[in-house]
Amino acid sequence: MIRPALSSDGAAIAAVHVAAWRSAYAGLLPDWTLTELSARRQESYYSRVIRMRGIVHVAEPAEEDAPPVVGFVTASRDPVRAIADGEIETLYVLDDWREQGFGRGLIRAAARDLAALGCRSAFVWVLSGNPSRWFYERLGGVRSVEGSVSVGGRAQPQTAFVWDPIERLTEPLAD
Repeated sequence: MIRPALSSDGAAIAAVHVAAWRSAYAGLLPDWTLTELSARRQESYYSRVIRMRGIVHVAEPAEEDAPPVVGFVTASRDPVRAIADGEIETLYVLDDWREQGFGRGLIRAAARDLAALGCRSAFVWVLSGNPSRWFYERLGGVRSVEGSVSVGGRAQPQTAFVWDPIERLTEPLAD
């Protein structure tokens, strides 16, 4: 089930963030960057975003023995509109829960919220070496801009994928 995040979800979201980074970016980012990740700092950040009524949705599995949250997405309206009106800021799903529709459901929920705020287009930055970048292409994201971001003191190449119009994400996606 995909639902808006609650204040009580901060710790679970932080745990997903840390686990997803350590899995997705192993070998891509400096090891110390991944080992120094702090679930406590992440919890503080995400709890603040939720309290400020930011766009945050979580994926909650139906299985009783599953983690309370197996994925999440954050998004915001981009006031600069340099690339698109809205930005999908983060989208992470735990490894064992991928390929089950959670990522698609999360990004659709965020896109619907962005559209409700008046966004006509959306984008996401993805580290160019991220093995999951194909996911955004499969969802119809168009490679738009290449850039770089400093992570762990190193410049990392990144690619922006754009959906214009945003309805490419708000409409039901093909499996």
